[in-house]
Amino acid sequence: MGSSSKRRQTMAKMTRERALQEKRERKQQKKDEKKEMAAAERAGENGDVVQPEGGEDESASPPPE
Repeated sequence: MGSSSKRRQTMAKMTRERALQEKRERKQQKKDEKKEMAAAERAGENGDVVQPEGGEDESASPPPE
């Protein structure tokens, strides 16, 4: 029969997984910034004003009608 206790992760594996997660977060942040820059550039051509998505807390303002 198998052991009832779970095997623990090694510190090396935990470090690798943390580094990979941080890399993915940086990559996603970079992609989001690139999207915002492209949206701002398009808005500049059209004369529209674009608010960044993460700039303000949306729950503080009423929804547009």
